[in-house]
Amino acid sequence: MKTFQIKQKMWSLGGKFTITDELGIPTYQVEGSFFKIPKTFSITDMQGNLVSRIDKQFMTFLPKFDVVLADGTSFTIKKEFTFFKPRYSIERLGIDVQGDFWDMNFHLTQNGQEVARISQEWLHLTSTYRIEVYDNQYADLVISLVIAIDYVKEMEHHAANSASN
Repeated sequence: MKTFQIKQKMWSLGGKFTITDELGIPTYQVEGSFFKIPKTFSITDMQGNLVSRIDKQFMTFLPKFDVVLADGTSFTIKKEFTFFKPRYSIERLGIDVQGDFWDMNFHLTQNGQEVARISQEWLHLTSTYRIEVYDNQYADLVISLVIAIDYVKEMEHHAANSASN
């Protein structure tokens, strides 16, 4: 099992931040595009090697992202239309992402087996996640998923704030 922490910087233009392991050692670097439509994210290891690229699809009713891992594996993450529990589907991977009512905790399952658990930590000024990956071969995939899902949550938060003003 491997544990990671994602803590975004509050004033990062485009979304640039580091992901650390359980010892606080930097493991991944995430950089989001700035003033680019549609939004993209590049995730690299600390040696600068590309781990994955995440591209938001343009003009979709619900958020949808294409992810390409460095090994060539590609899949699409899309938010499903639901009334109560947030739900995301992943096309071409056979992994399911589910969250609790408040959209603060997620777990990933494949064929009924839990692959990873993601929990957002409270009382932080920025998005902070604790990620437990039970099989290290899924680490790059899980990190990519969390970045995409967090961006969906951020977009929904901004839309809700705009609608209330």
